[in-house]
Amino acid sequence: MTQQTDAAGDQIREFVVEKLAQSKGITVTSDSDSLTEKGIIDSLGIFRLVAFLEETFHLSIADEDITHENFRSIDAIRDYVVNHSPK
Repeated sequence: MTQQTDAAGDQIREFVVEKLAQSKGITVTSDSDSLTEKGIIDSLGIFRLVAFLEETFHLSIADEDITHENFRSIDAIRDYVVNHSPK
């Protein structure tokens, strides 16, 4: 992984754990865990996550990109962000 990829993963992990998981009493998750299956992300959580990603990484995330495939795990979110970030 590149330094950019690692940094993006760290920022996303921190947000997911501190802002989404902990509020639901979840303290342990891995980067490959399904965030919906673990109950970390719900419909409100996805909006908070998208707002965070757009602001932090200067992205404009299209509605059609908000899919389970792109947002299923911290790894998937990181890959989406790295592949869609302005160069």
